[in-house]
Amino acid sequence: MDRIQYATPVNIPNQPKNASELSSFSDLRAFDKTEYTVIPGFCDVHVHFREPGFCCKEDIASGSLAAARGGFTAVCTMPNLNPVPDSTKHLKIQTDAIAQKACIAVYPYGAITVGELGNTLADLEGMAPNVVAFSDDGRGVQSDEMMRQAMIRAKALGKIIAAHTEVDALKGGCIHQGDYAKAHQHTGIPSACEYLQIQRDLKLVAEIGCAYHVCHVSAKESVALIREAKRAGLNVTCETAPHYLIFDDSHLQEDGRWKMNPPLRAAADREALIEGILDGTVDMIATDHAPHTAEEKSRGLQGSLFGIVGLETAFPAMYTHLVRTGILTLEKVVDLMAYAPRKRFNIPLGNDWSLWDLNTSYTVNPEVFATKGRATPFAGTELYGTHVATVFGGNLIK
Repeated sequence: MDRIQYATPVNIPNQPKNASELSSFSDLRAFDKTEYTVIPGFCDVHVHFREPGFCCKEDIASGSLAAARGGFTAVCTMPNLNPVPDSTKHLKIQTDAIAQKACIAVYPYGAITVGELGNTLADLEGMAPNVVAFSDDGRGVQSDEMMRQAMIRAKALGKIIAAHTEVDALKGGCIHQGDYAKAHQHTGIPSACEYLQIQRDLKLVAEIGCAYHVCHVSAKESVALIREAKRAGLNVTCETAPHYLIFDDSHLQEDGRWKMNPPLRAAADREALIEGILDGTVDMIATDHAPHTAEEKSRGLQGSLFGIVGLETAFPAMYTHLVRTGILTLEKVVDLMAYAPRKRFNIPLGNDWSLWDLNTSYTVNPEVFATKGRATPFAGTELYGTHVATVFGGNLIK
């Protein structure tokens, strides 16, 4: 009996037609008990696997396994590492680790500037053949002229500039400059910290004509700017993350698992992001998976480092809060998480797919995650969408 339902569009080469065709996977013994949904392998263009330099937080092996358990078969790793991949020599340290340890496809970013310090352009030409795009993620490029030169070089190389947009002069807070910050005497981060640099960059894109991608959009003003840029015909895309679509600063608690950069903003910002998805302004979902040690996330909102984990909860969170509630279709979520990121960043989809039980809920327990990180705002919440298996290149990822 055919018990597998299909998310459409699927277009997976050699996709199974029924559960019996998966009988060679000895670990999967429950296909005759329920219906499952086959979904093409997700692609996350914004993750932090921390290797080299910070393997106590995450490494290529643990990060890629966490990705697989979230249904991802391709990810792009950000360059805030040690050493920063700002030259072919430094990049090779990371690509060697990927070749040895990754269980899915892992595509590195190259840094825009040396050391991500914003002072000197990195070796963009040397790295270009082996990176998916260029980014100084974790830091905004403060100099207009430095960003202009980076865009000119990236355009000549046929590469995307993926921008972490943050104005240093407006940094210093720990959460959004909103009602919660005022009520709890926290220094806030204004939305202008994000959108002013997007505004600057979009003017440069109009001048230069390069391919530009905005990372982790969180503010309603950012959505409006990107919408206007697209209407003007600029080569611009953007991403947001599940937590920005599901939570806002009214959900905050005095716990480091609620601290990320950019921060959760107001309800109006969350609503603008959803509207941006519905009208095509927001192109894709990325997790900004950013693990830290338990100690680094144990210091509350004020003292904890920025960053949460997201790979293992991304699809269940989207399915529970946006599909089951009727805001988005399952097909739209599949496009946001699988097809759109691959199309923009030219990442192939081979015989890669994941299998889900969408009818069963579970309580999120970070202690069973494959990632080394444990900080997630979804801890203890009920999500629908139980991961059954991920297949990459025709091979079951265990």
